[in-house]
Amino acid sequence: MGYRIGVDVGGSFTDFAVLEEGSGQLRTLKVFSRPDQPGAEILAGLDRLQARDGIAPGDVGYFTHGTTVGINTVIQRNGPMLALFTTRNFEDVLEIARLKIPQIHNLYSVRPKPLVPRENVFGIDERTEATGAILHAPERADVARALAAARAAGAAGIVVAFLHACRNPENERAVAAMLAEMAPEMPVVTSSGTWPVIREFERTVTAVISGYVQPRVAHYLDRFEAALAGKGVPVPAHITKSNGGVMGIGQARAEPVQMILSGTASGVIGAGWLARECGFPKVLSLDIGGTSADVAVILDGQPQYGTGELIGDFQIHIPSVAVSSVGQGGGSVASVDDLGVLRVGPESAGSTPGPACYGRGGVRPTITDAMAAQNLIGHGDLGYGAVSVDHAAARAAIRPLAGRLGAPVEEVAGHIVDISVSAMYAEVSGLVSRFGIDPREFHLFAFGGAGAMLACYLARELDMKGVVVPPRPGCVSALGGLIADLKNDFIRTLYLDLDAKGVAALAAPLAELEATARDWLARQGHPGKGVVGVSADMRYRGQSYEIETVLEAGWIASGDVAAIAGAFHAEHARLFGHASEGAGVQMVNLRLVIAGATPKPAMPRPAPATDPAMPSDHVEAWFAGRPATVALYDREALAPGHAFDGPAIVRQDDTTTVVPPGFHVQVDDFGNLLIAKGA
Repeated sequence: MGYRIGVDVGGSFTDFAVLEEGSGQLRTLKVFSRPDQPGAEILAGLDRLQARDGIAPGDVGYFTHGTTVGINTVIQRNGPMLALFTTRNFEDVLEIARLKIPQIHNLYSVRPKPLVPRENVFGIDERTEATGAILHAPERADVARALAAARAAGAAGIVVAFLHACRNPENERAVAAMLAEMAPEMPVVTSSGTWPVIREFERTVTAVISGYVQPRVAHYLDRFEAALAGKGVPVPAHITKSNGGVMGIGQARAEPVQMILSGTASGVIGAGWLARECGFPKVLSLDIGGTSADVAVILDGQPQYGTGELIGDFQIHIPSVAVSSVGQGGGSVASVDDLGVLRVGPESAGSTPGPACYGRGGVRPTITDAMAAQNLIGHGDLGYGAVSVDHAAARAAIRPLAGRLGAPVEEVAGHIVDISVSAMYAEVSGLVSRFGIDPREFHLFAFGGAGAMLACYLARELDMKGVVVPPRPGCVSALGGLIADLKNDFIRTLYLDLDAKGVAALAAPLAELEATARDWLARQGHPGKGVVGVSADMRYRGQSYEIETVLEAGWIASGDVAAIAGAFHAEHARLFGHASEGAGVQMVNLRLVIAGATPKPAMPRPAPATDPAMPSDHVEAWFAGRPATVALYDREALAPGHAFDGPAIVRQDDTTTVVPPGFHVQVDDFGNLLIAKGA
């Protein structure tokens, strides 16, 4: 019997989803993450699976893996010191950016400091025209001078991003080759090799993020691959990607930016599949782990995609699942600043030492400690027995903050939760505006170790239709990686007018992209041809930005200008409410995506309840600083048809669902908890 395993490594816990290929049965598991020993959590999980379920490493026929190591590195800003080599006289590209402030209505809003400080940006005397013609090639002496300055500044890696490299990468490649000879120990990232898209700032900041996460990602993947081989897993690993697909580990090591949203995209893919299978057409996914809270829009089971997703303080301009992340995870640290203001995040306690209530040496208060101090979690072991919550330790960690603020511990704990939810609300509000959706029509699909813990608080603030908590919310990201298709994106910048001549010029680059894509899929070991999708970034002549428009390859083959123009006008009208059908149109980028399908598990329907839902106990807990008697339910005892009112706590192996007063819970046909505000 063969098994397919999906693993999601988060900041605090590592989740396993195991699919038995013959029966379609799905198993789940959770163990502590080991950022101090990357790969150790994989070994621990495989040992647990063998001891608990008899699954030997040699029986594994497919292994895929998602991790938040990339995004956590950016959010926590704990990557290496970098240097940026750019075209001379364009050294301020990161400082100038797009001259936007993060919050235009906030007088105190400040732009984030770039990941590469201005003193570490060095100009290279080179130049490429907008057409791609080389005006001036870089000289070795100039590159050597910049390298010496970068070394003197303490740089541990170099990013090369030149003007117009998306049209011709020759100068970037030349400098990268020189650096490989002069400093073979120095990691080098080029913007054209990262994602060759137009616009210098967007391409540069994406390459900088890639260089910033590369050392930690490479270290992690090396340990991960060695752990699998040492354990006897006979198949090469796949890594989940930001675009919701998977790729080989070699590509992940070479292109770390492609996995920057690895863990978060996996969760959205898993949530989308579950939402579609269970009949929820409109959901916002809420994935809260130890470090961040991630929110995405899912319509009819399909995540929304885009470029320019926010990673901490920065946008990343590669095709990716549209996820907004904020540093508000279960391990986010609470503190009181010098002005006496209570703050939460983005710093996280991670899994080591973790929240104080985990009893692993942590002493700083976190969001998880705030929930424990209110006695809302910890009424059973968490993480499949990995954690026994210490309520006294949680209160002890919060007590210094309470002393500074002059308020009871339970009240301060409630405020920690309020501040965290407020930060999530601000992030979700931007996502809602971006996609033009009404949250009152959406369910909040909660998962991750802490998603169900905080979902009702956020849904109440957003006035949402309700909350959905799947049967195994702690392992949805691992499930997403397990069911994700092999998928890769390709792009070519062209700058063509939408006319007969321009459409005819698309045929050759489209054929090249398709050949490259099919070769990539074959190298991933997929037996089929896959499914190819074609799109173009298009705009009206004179506009500054493009919109991605889905095309049919047959339109390009037949030279159907009218069909391509009609698709663009329709998409423009959908997004902006109008179209100018008589205006000239330009095609800037040609895009192609290829996907190879993977097996999916069966969706079980539990037997319906025969008796009313009965709490296993009652406990005293706090909501908004006020004590209340709260019913405690065991998730495994709940079945379709059960219903009860809040306040309530639902405990299970991989998470805790907190139901505040005023909410009603029903269990649907698939075993999901449907939580909505009472009438």
